[in-house]
Amino acid sequence: MDFDQMLDNYADLLISWAINIQPGQPLYIGAETIHRDFCRRLAKRAYEKGASFVHVDFGDPEIGRLRVHETKNESDLEYVPKWLPARYNELLDDKGAMIRICGSEDPDALKDANPKRVNMQQLSFRKTLKRYYEEAVGKSIVSWNVCSHPTPAWGKKVFPDLEPEEACKKLWEDIFKICRVDREDYIEAWEEHNSALKRRASYLDDLKVKCLHFTGPGTDLKVYLSKKARFKGGNDLSGRKVLFEPNIPTEECFTTPDYRLTEGKVKVTRPVNVNGKLIEGLELEFKNGEIVNFSAKEGEETFKEYISCDEGAKCLGEVALVGIDSPIFQTGRVYQEILLDENAACHIAVGFAYRFCLRGGEEMSEEELEELGCNTSACHLDMMISNEHVDVSAETYDDKNIPIIKKGEWII
Repeated sequence: MDFDQMLDNYADLLISWAINIQPGQPLYIGAETIHRDFCRRLAKRAYEKGASFVHVDFGDPEIGRLRVHETKNESDLEYVPKWLPARYNELLDDKGAMIRICGSEDPDALKDANPKRVNMQQLSFRKTLKRYYEEAVGKSIVSWNVCSHPTPAWGKKVFPDLEPEEACKKLWEDIFKICRVDREDYIEAWEEHNSALKRRASYLDDLKVKCLHFTGPGTDLKVYLSKKARFKGGNDLSGRKVLFEPNIPTEECFTTPDYRLTEGKVKVTRPVNVNGKLIEGLELEFKNGEIVNFSAKEGEETFKEYISCDEGAKCLGEVALVGIDSPIFQTGRVYQEILLDENAACHIAVGFAYRFCLRGGEEMSEEELEELGCNTSACHLDMMISNEHVDVSAETYDDKNIPIIKKGEWII
């Protein structure tokens, strides 16, 4: 199969399967200018499937860098124009669809930026779009998807021994294989994969898990779940009552912990990109649900600034299980892009929790969510915590201890 055909397959997978565009539904795409040609493929396929309108919002990493570095009045970094939340809320009210494309033309654009200034900008953006994140994402009203698009600069980070264009081509090969679009039956492959994820999620729900216990080199961590937690894996129902796939690729079964109860120490097994800076060698200690100590070989100040963004940023909002049978883990590569790296390993996230991972969570009030320990932070940061040396067991409400993952491999 040639490159162009796989690219068409990828575009079709995102439109027909991931967001499952419906006749008359509007589509919003967030991308960079370097993604322009692929956005045209997405728009073409969306209109063929009946989309009412396709809007592409092109960003530019250099303009983003200039704002952080050159804005004279620091408080101006918190400015968000009124039309921005209006646009997102209109998409929400229309029960539209959204695709966000990862893969920057310049992954290092914010590498030397002041972490405080980057945080100010991003936190203000998230707070302004609070309704969108709580309802479009938290309640799955919008059919949303996050996907990736290789670039020469990103490819060079993954394959440093290759020239940028060759590295980009090599990265595309990985993406096509990981996303299963290098085969004719890619939709059937995703149907089968979703069935496997849902079987595991259903099994975990049936266990009535009280706590997930992670053990391995440098790790002895207990993540207690909310009493109404439910595991999710694969696609979900949107506000239009049609299935959509939030991430392409996805290999995880995830849920919402009780942010007040996490205990223990954990060693992060892969570098974490925080606002354009790579955090390496990160180790965390939790007490009473909160990060009380941490250290990192690189990027310690950036991480410190991030988890200070609000009260919930030091506490968990997500825990996810991923086995080393993941095709992303099997490549043996670190992609320095969270969409891929989080689907290579079990992970935890500080900050914002997904209320759809609570039974009845979509209809709960803020008070009810707080009672269950659902984190309502404006931040969300995933950190990978497993490899072939990590075990995971489930402690259940009927006092059983059930192995789930052994030396990185699923055993359920």
